Amino acid sequence: MQTNGLSDTVHGSARDLSCSFSDGVTMPAKGKYEKRDYTAEEAAAIRDGATALELSEAQALDCLGSHTYDIYLNGDVFWRNVPEKVWTYTLGGYQVVKKWLSYREHKLLGRPLSREEALYVTDMIRRIAALLLLGPALDRNYEAVKANNWAWATKTGSRGLK
Repeated sequence: MQTNGLSDTVHGSARDLSCSFSDGVTMPAKGKYEKRDYTAEEAAAIRDGATALELSEAQALDCLGSHTYDIYLNGDVFWRNVPEKVWTYTLGGYQVVKKWLSYREHKLLGRPLSREEALYVTDMIRRIAALLLLGPALDRNYEAVKANNWAWATKTGSRGLK
């Protein structure tokens, strides 16, 4: 199953979920990720998802980015099709997915990720994509509210709709 072109599973051997995304401290190292074009199947899923959200394909790609990444947990396990703007999404100056992975470094935890933790990354990627895809609707809503707001009383006592 795919949602807006995002893979719903971790690819590779489920036996080795050791994370290698930090330098042994909780600051993300470079990690391994490969930027690439969307496959025909991924692009079709984005088109279908865009239609369901009443977006054009161009709007969806503007939200998600024109490229995608394969993000490697280690040499054998990876997340396929993480849209560019999802991978580079930041909060508080930190790249969200990359920072989350850096806190789960095998050297820090003393164990590999659990299957549930690996699947959580998939869910996080989907949630970030959903937030990004809400952008155009939120912008339209803001503009509609801004155009039809109530002008509060001024010092002269006048009020009414702008």
